[in-house]
Amino acid sequence: MKICSQNIRKVRRSKDFTQEYMAFEMGISQKAYSDIENGKVKINLEILTKISKILKIRPSDICSISDQCGVGDYKDKYHDLIDYMKQNNIPVPKEYLE
Repeated sequence: MKICSQNIRKVRRSKDFTQEYMAFEMGISQKAYSDIENGKVKINLEILTKISKILKIRPSDICSISDQCGVGDYKDKYHDLIDYMKQNNIPVPKEYLE
């Protein structure tokens, strides 16, 4: 997960967004956001989705599913993730459903 946190920081900085801006958009404190970037908070699907939306990138640009899942078929894991999102009423962008 440390790699994911580092990727978030890298993309945020490339867009010239501050931690304060990201925190405000997520509805959390700057300290809580800082903890995400420093790897002190386990990044779950909800956090990943919010950050991706703010940065206007795909979640996989931050955290590769294959990096987290280890062995197995990537496509199966991708579809499992999409199914999970649907079952838990997490919005799935249209481009991920194609």
